[in-house]
Amino acid sequence: MIRYIRFADNVSAWFGKTFGWLIVLMTFGMSYEVLVRYAFNAPTPWSLDVSFIMYGTIFMMGGAYTLSRGGHVRGDFLYRTWSPRVQAGMDLVLYFLFFFPGILALVVTGWKYAGRSWSYTEVSVNSPAGVPIYQFKSVIVAAGILLIIQGIAEVFRCILCLRDGYWLAAEQDVEETEELLIKQAALKAQSQ
Repeated sequence: MIRYIRFADNVSAWFGKTFGWLIVLMTFGMSYEVLVRYAFNAPTPWSLDVSFIMYGTIFMMGGAYTLSRGGHVRGDFLYRTWSPRVQAGMDLVLYFLFFFPGILALVVTGWKYAGRSWSYTEVSVNSPAGVPIYQFKSVIVAAGILLIIQGIAEVFRCILCLRDGYWLAAEQDVEETEELLIKQAALKAQSQ
């Protein structure tokens, strides 16, 4: 189980970090649009669509990565007061009751949606440029498959926690700014 968890965490991290680079492309694209629109009075007909496509892709492909790092929102005001075994039991039930059915529905529906889009090489109706969007509809299916892979790893984490009484820690490769500031303040206070 631990090997699968590490495998799924690594796959999710690779996809999340790789697609995260779209933020840089999106920044350059929007900066270009602002420049040509306001400096040269020559707006592009495609930039808004491309920014929507990139943002949607980042959002979808980052879901499994966020799940692998424990970054999704939950009702912490109750959850954090429970013992790890109770948390794991509740998570396990919720994964089978809501998560997997929802993600399977996403994959099945996304497959149909993407297939239909590919069949007529769909273009965006929101811009005069007619930006092709059919290939990006496939991201729905890819993101769903990644979430299933990571969801299985999370179920294994729950099983291990039920057995051992503690959570197998997720890898930490990013840290909230607030947490960094708290650590810096604590180190500063200790040094004085």
